[in-house]
Amino acid sequence: MVLFPPAKSWHRHAHAFVSAAVTAAALLGAAQAHAFALDDVTARAKTLADKPYVAPVSNLTPAFAKMPFGDYIKIQPRREAFEWNDQPTPFKLGFYHQGMQFSTPVKINEVIGTGPNAKIDEIKYDSHRFDFGDLKLDRSATHNLGYAGFRVLYPINEPGKLDEIMSVLGASYFRVIGKGQVYGLSARGLAIDTGLPIAEEFPAFREFWIERPSAGDKHLVFYALLDSKRATGAYRFDLTPGEDSLLKVQARVFLRAPVTKLGIAPLTSMFLFGPNQQRDPYNFRPALHDSNGLAIHAGNGEWIWRPLNNPRNLAISQFQVTNPRGFGLLQRGRDFAQYEDLKDRYDLRPSAWIEPQGDWGKGHIELVEIPSPDETNDNIGAFWTPDQLPPKGQPLQADYTIRWTMNERGIIDRRLAWVKQTLRTAGEITQANLIRHFDGSTGLIVDFDGGPLATLPAGSVTPQVSVSDNATLIEQTLQPNPVTHGMRLNLRVRVKDPAKVVELRAALVAGGKAVSETWSYQLPPFSVAKQ
Repeated sequence: MVLFPPAKSWHRHAHAFVSAAVTAAALLGAAQAHAFALDDVTARAKTLADKPYVAPVSNLTPAFAKMPFGDYIKIQPRREAFEWNDQPTPFKLGFYHQGMQFSTPVKINEVIGTGPNAKIDEIKYDSHRFDFGDLKLDRSATHNLGYAGFRVLYPINEPGKLDEIMSVLGASYFRVIGKGQVYGLSARGLAIDTGLPIAEEFPAFREFWIERPSAGDKHLVFYALLDSKRATGAYRFDLTPGEDSLLKVQARVFLRAPVTKLGIAPLTSMFLFGPNQQRDPYNFRPALHDSNGLAIHAGNGEWIWRPLNNPRNLAISQFQVTNPRGFGLLQRGRDFAQYEDLKDRYDLRPSAWIEPQGDWGKGHIELVEIPSPDETNDNIGAFWTPDQLPPKGQPLQADYTIRWTMNERGIIDRRLAWVKQTLRTAGEITQANLIRHFDGSTGLIVDFDGGPLATLPAGSVTPQVSVSDNATLIEQTLQPNPVTHGMRLNLRVRVKDPAKVVELRAALVAGGKAVSETWSYQLPPFSVAKQ
């Protein structure tokens, strides 16, 4: 089992990525007689898929190959050497240097102009673009190196002040932030065999083509060629920074060979602990996560909320959905007091919401939860897996938009109440002497908020609760929450076999109609004390 790359600050995130992609073969001349477009990259991806896979070969010198993470992050781009400093566009490009496991260079091209006069120039590696800090390096050792990835800068928070809003580094990983946000979870181009008892395959972006924006452009377009042992792909990205930054993605994926599991629009995040799972007694933080739940808007209109776990063993959850309308890993809860972390600011980490364009057909949204002892591992994955894959030579097409937001309530249908929080506790009863008695059961508290709850007549709302065969529901009560003007659902279950999983679902109903999203929760094996 391969753990996901780590999260946290970009620097910590970077050190466990798989190596960056190798330079693509010379598939493109210095100039084109027509406007560069996704079709150009798609043709290259198809040609590449018809050829045997060529594994990346490192070009690093020993000094860079053995470089510790603490030294690697000292290599920073020089602001005075950003690409487009001499252009009127507010967008600028910075680059990541090779080193550590970023052992093969990524080719980065600039697309200049449009129409028949468009031309493509490679952005050549130049060591003078980087500040190497106090590293004692033989600068001649950099002559044959290149870029590991790139970052996009834009004045998103203050006029005239550049902020890094997107990072593209390692395999097919990228991260985006909006106004006032800090880096958290990641997205990637493609996932292959994630969460299986075999080695996961990490497709990599080998080459990029970035359109030079004009002075008035408020968005940035770039293309990527993806390659791996069993798949190739062509991608078009359209980035629009803002309060919520939007990234439109068009993907065309070709299979070289059969895959066991293909993940489309994959997201990668971290969940260590929170109110729904016992916290670390030696950690001052009430919660530590980049995301705390998976949200799904199913094709039939149902909204589902699945709180995350850090299980003792690998956990795979599948949600059968035809033509999903949306899904994402969200960070619900924006009060600083919920995290109390001034250094990493989990309260400012964005949620990522995937909105498919068109019908994706039959398939399932998969949630992968991997046990993790600390926050340096990204241990959460979510993606769409189609039931049917195209034959060799035909592309799988997936178009979607990723919204990077801190306005999680704005994603969910305003006509429905949403799950504001999930709390887990030892089940208890109050004895005649008013002293609490823990009876070996498990208590769950679900707070529903918003939607119609504040205006519905008292007593008109009832809960619909289901529990899987491995547990008995021994108590359920629904009460108004005068603080939030919502409703609090109190559940108490007795687990039959702690070595097995327990699934629970609950929704609020009024007049025979759901007035809330569906809370879908899992008690992993060994998450409660044995009776």
